[in-house]
Amino acid sequence: MTKSALLVMDVQQGIVERIGNDPGYLARVGRAIGAARAAGIPVIYVVVGFRTGHPEVSPRNKSFSALAGAGAGAGFSDGDPTARIHPDVAPEEGDIVVTKKRVSAFAGSDLDMVLRARGTDSLVLTGIATSGVVLSTLRQAADLDFGLTVLDDCCADGDAEVHRVLTEKVFPRQADVVSTEKWVAAIGQ
Repeated sequence: MTKSALLVMDVQQGIVERIGNDPGYLARVGRAIGAARAAGIPVIYVVVGFRTGHPEVSPRNKSFSALAGAGAGAGFSDGDPTARIHPDVAPEEGDIVVTKKRVSAFAGSDLDMVLRARGTDSLVLTGIATSGVVLSTLRQAADLDFGLTVLDDCCADGDAEVHRVLTEKVFPRQADVVSTEKWVAAIGQ
């Protein structure tokens, strides 16, 4: 019997604002979260976050080095309001929030430790961006032998074609890719 967890990754205010071109996205993520809670599936939020001054960010890191120049209280550092989880899908008491330091949910975080301590062996992935945190986390989770499901309509990307190629051609090699409604029906909610 598998023990699953729903990962809600990088659904932070500043990221939603940049890629928020799908008005139904947050409602679908909220539906998945509600169904997971009702089915007793833990909801784990993964956020990108840095210390003030970004000491974790190398100038050689193309993805994050621009953030380091954003100043105190900005660039997804302590006190940056854009780093908060979007209020439409905010955590509730009992939910776990994991902070990562790179693209993958596992990089620079204690996610693997949290999952192993809970006996979790399968993950349901949601998040922004499909080509970023979802892709990187899927690849690493597959290498760590987790069973994987991707809720394709609970993933978003700034490039619709990249999202399509990943969810239709790349992800199915390592994960079951389904809609939120299909997954909700499968867990009996």
